[in-house]
Amino acid sequence: MDKDKIDKKDHILDVAERVFSDLGFDGASTRMISGEAGVNMAMLNYYFGSKEGLFLAVFERKISSFQTLLQNIGNDESISSWDKLEKCIDNYVDRMIVNNCFQKLINREMSMGKRWDLTDKITEILMINVMEFKKIFEEGIKNGSFGKDIDPELMIATIFGTKNYIINAPHIASLMLGHDIRDEAFLEEKFKPRFKTYMKQLLKSYLMNNND
Repeated sequence: MDKDKIDKKDHILDVAERVFSDLGFDGASTRMISGEAGVNMAMLNYYFGSKEGLFLAVFERKISSFQTLLQNIGNDESISSWDKLEKCIDNYVDRMIVNNCFQKLINREMSMGKRWDLTDKITEILMINVMEFKKIFEEGIKNGSFGKDIDPELMIATIFGTKNYIINAPHIASLMLGHDIRDEAFLEEKFKPRFKTYMKQLLKSYLMNNND
């Protein structure tokens, strides 16, 4: 695909991501997206086939680079299991804060359970990231870096679940934290480093204290 076609496709995906994030899957339409992107329906259908195809393309583009990053960290034999986990946490929190609107969209679509085929495809993609975290936990158990009795699955639920609570319950989170969680400057300057520090301290205490 030549550069002009790649740029046009990326432009459509940029617009679609914003519209889906604002309106959800049901509220958005391909005609609305094509109009805002300044392309005709024939071009949109040629690239993506359907609204579901467009949604999945938005989703896959958004997380594919993170998948590659997690896999590269996990396959790096020059660093310890704990260092791998720290790097994964740093990158996960950075992307979560930047993409918090998209995170809400994912959780909304997953929780509705109305489109099983679409939900299954999203789940399949997300599980790649889940398994990369699990591999690091299991590696640490195997090489003795982490305690043999730790629970990798619940550790993963802790990482993702904390994020979900903060992002998907902004009114409660804002009252709890004493600042509007939707304030981008606060997220970047205050909450992001706080969340990284907390998650690392929590995981390290659990992983290392069980290593006896």
